[in-house]
Amino acid sequence: MAWERGLVVGKREYAARLSSKPVRFAAALVVMLAALHPASRLMATEVETTSPASKVSQAAESKSLLVAYAARIAGDDARTRIVIDFDGAPEIALRYIANPDRIVLDLPATAFAFNDKSLLATGLFSDIRYGSVDSRSARIVFTAARPARFVKHEVRENEAGDGYRLILDAELVTEQEFADLVRTQAWASPPEASVTDAVVVEPSHDFVIAIDAGHGGIDAGATGARTRTPEKQITLAFALELHERLSKEPGIKPVLTRKDDTFLSLSERVLIARRNGAELLISLHADNLRQQDIRGATVYTISDKASDHMAAQLAERENLSDVVGGVEMPAEAPEVNDILLDLTRRETQAFSISLAQTVVKSFEGQISLINNPHRHAGFRVLQAPDVPSILLELGFLSNKEDEALLLDKAWRAKVADHLVKAIRSYRKPLAVNGG
Repeated sequence: MAWERGLVVGKREYAARLSSKPVRFAAALVVMLAALHPASRLMATEVETTSPASKVSQAAESKSLLVAYAARIAGDDARTRIVIDFDGAPEIALRYIANPDRIVLDLPATAFAFNDKSLLATGLFSDIRYGSVDSRSARIVFTAARPARFVKHEVRENEAGDGYRLILDAELVTEQEFADLVRTQAWASPPEASVTDAVVVEPSHDFVIAIDAGHGGIDAGATGARTRTPEKQITLAFALELHERLSKEPGIKPVLTRKDDTFLSLSERVLIARRNGAELLISLHADNLRQQDIRGATVYTISDKASDHMAAQLAERENLSDVVGGVEMPAEAPEVNDILLDLTRRETQAFSISLAQTVVKSFEGQISLINNPHRHAGFRVLQAPDVPSILLELGFLSNKEDEALLLDKAWRAKVADHLVKAIRSYRKPLAVNGG
């Protein structure tokens, strides 16, 4: 068939381009270095002087990863084939998730060294995402345009003995057949704990602040309009900056939800904060907007009703992080008729609003803010009933001026300083009352 012939041609093209095995692995190892050391990966304004040979040497000393060095996809609305070439034999696990319909392929730790355009969604799939989950595993998430299943998934050794290829053949199925796959599959993840569940708290005499670097791993977040820098890098760089500054503050213990390029579900982020006894959670983001002229920082607090259309859209996008990462969306929690829990939530929301207002006041005249900089919407990462929480949108990667600032280490340090000042001001009356 035409699309199958296309895959054969694609394979020959890759073979020609990557026929030099040392070159292929050198390129792959550079990618591996970036995957293994995301926290130290330099931003666009910090010129990197390390030679390619040095990078390869450093990467070779790191823990061995599989390298996916080539990929191709072809198909139509009825059938689609995906072929991915690896330097070693991958162990794979498939599972099906509904709402939206997705097929999740779990892999060992893998560096994806092929061109992004090699695996653009086509045929039966409307979206394909891939990346790390943690230091031990990686994942590819296929979002189905219509219900589909992989009727074939096998790993074959290449004829030349220089690697392996994973072949995935997808076919259209009915909605009922897909539902049956979800219901009857052997794979099952342990149910995630609810953000309202009781937790065992790490004891601390300090004022604990959870710093949440948004996105991570397979969930790259937004992308810079000019440099194509992923949001997950910017939020982690700022989180590390803020952690360093707060660590110097007497009586404060900062805790990072993630320290590297790891994927965390939204509920995991909340639970990390609660288990560490956090008295504040600050979730960091740098989103994209269609209106590229909008720029400046925004501080969000939680609310059932969004303050405006833009806040509602941002919350909807951020809440899809679990979908991108191949996590089953939690069922809507039933209304809990608990007077004590309701009172706790109200008090927590009041503290959250107080913190947001304090941050805005500290930023005014020093850090660019959008109009009406304190807004609110139903962000799931802010749902902890007993931890005052804000989501800080540092700026917008869709705006080139904001993007340049977000990549500027000196600017990030300035924002961190003003955020620390806001935290001091917020904490002052609490410290007087023994908090």
